[in-house]
Amino acid sequence: QVQLAESGGGLVPTGDSLRLSCAASGRTFSNYAMAWFRQAPGKEREFVGAVNRIGSGQYYADSVKGRFTISRDNAKNTVYLQMNSLKPEDTAVYSCAARGGWSGTERARDYDYWGQGTQVNVSS
Repeated sequence: QVQLAESGGGLVPTGDSLRLSCAASGRTFSNYAMAWFRQAPGKEREFVGAVNRIGSGQYYADSVKGRFTISRDNAKNTVYLQMNSLKPEDTAVYSCAARGGWSGTERARDYDYWGQGTQVNVSS
């Protein structure tokens, strides 16, 4: 199994940047594709971005493309989400997820392991 723990959330004003981290422990981190999802109160969980096992391929939801960047450091067993030009609509609990495949997907059900999430609040 893999344990995931997110950190780096907080309260920031519109236009600011924030970097989220997801630290993994357990099985070999490089065997897993990773993704970030988010969920706002009263909303369904939404795909944000994914990265393949070695970090060479990434893709994003249209709502964050050009503003967010997902990356990973396999030596540190950590995946990151760099969020720039934040908007109030980015406010949500952000969770990282792992799946035992080469590439990430946008479907939450494809992921086997989840962190508890970190809160991001973007004020107007």
